[in-house]
Amino acid sequence: MSIPTSQSPDIIKTDIAIIGGGNAGITLASKLKYQNALVFEPKTPEDRDVSWALWATGNDQKDIASATRGRWKQWRLVDHNHEILHNSNEYYYTSLSSADYLHYCEQQLSPNVGLVRETVENIISHGSGGTFTASGQQYYADHIFDSRPAKMDKAGLKQHFLGIEIRTKKPLKDIEIATLMDFRVDQSRGLHFIYALPFSDRSLLIESTMISTTIEPVDWYKQGIYQWLDGQSIEIEEITREELGIIPMHETTPKDTSLSRIGTSSGAIRLSSGYAFTHIQSQINQLASNIEKGDYRVPQVISGTISTLDKIYNRVLVAEPSLGVTLMMKTAGALDAEGFSRFMLGKATIKDWIKVILAMPKLPFLTQVFRL
Repeated sequence: MSIPTSQSPDIIKTDIAIIGGGNAGITLASKLKYQNALVFEPKTPEDRDVSWALWATGNDQKDIASATRGRWKQWRLVDHNHEILHNSNEYYYTSLSSADYLHYCEQQLSPNVGLVRETVENIISHGSGGTFTASGQQYYADHIFDSRPAKMDKAGLKQHFLGIEIRTKKPLKDIEIATLMDFRVDQSRGLHFIYALPFSDRSLLIESTMISTTIEPVDWYKQGIYQWLDGQSIEIEEITREELGIIPMHETTPKDTSLSRIGTSSGAIRLSSGYAFTHIQSQINQLASNIEKGDYRVPQVISGTISTLDKIYNRVLVAEPSLGVTLMMKTAGALDAEGFSRFMLGKATIKDWIKVILAMPKLPFLTQVFRL
């Protein structure tokens, strides 16, 4: 569908407008087969290339194969005292290239769905739709879905990180294991861990990740990475890529409360972990199916109960940051690989929840329950 983006006195009308072409926006656009739709995204996939991750079954892998950079049936969490190693028979911990995924979705767009590389401005809502402009051109849509990231609270809990992808001088060991959290780094400023994914015996992604309310200087994250590499006797031959990220672990404020929100700004993110890909996919699959039936309401894919439990968990992290390593290690230690995967995916069974709750220190959690 060819869309003019130069200034024109005419209003371009469409059934559906999607603001933002990230995970939620472009996935929804790729699933619309019969409606006329436009997705507005000023950045190219290469402009926003980062690593996304999820726990996926063998069946799930088919939908993301073209974007998969690595997958592991073993993963570990490590502190100064011990290592917890999970070996799954059902789930793969999977790393995706966001650029490859976005490209794939763009290639799947139907002829009736257009991609506009412009920023949306001057939105005026009318019911579930409205008017807006992009590069001077005016548009009208019967339904607008907003996938733009919401505004974060400066004082809110966040997961923030700096990562580098490197080529190593010597072959790596244990490349069949993903390191999800290695806490043997500086814990003086909040919950801090190294996340390391070996894509091959010479290619490694390492992220220095913090869970706290305060963003740190770039050099601080890098120092954590280099100290960890030194401790593992890993030497860098070449840095091939670098990425920065901030993930909200608190309720956020949407850019425009009058619009239907999809993706992370609609709550499709686990507040206790920051994992969002699977929840966004579930939301968009349901929404696309509902749209075919004439229902444009955005599904809520994370239950109120799970959101409340996540908030309590995060309140404990903020109130008593020194407990952070203990909480993470106890959560992983209470569950086997399948249970841990279900827990991170928001699909935990009652038995999984009981195991986690019994493993937690009781007084800090009770204190935060009564403060809700």
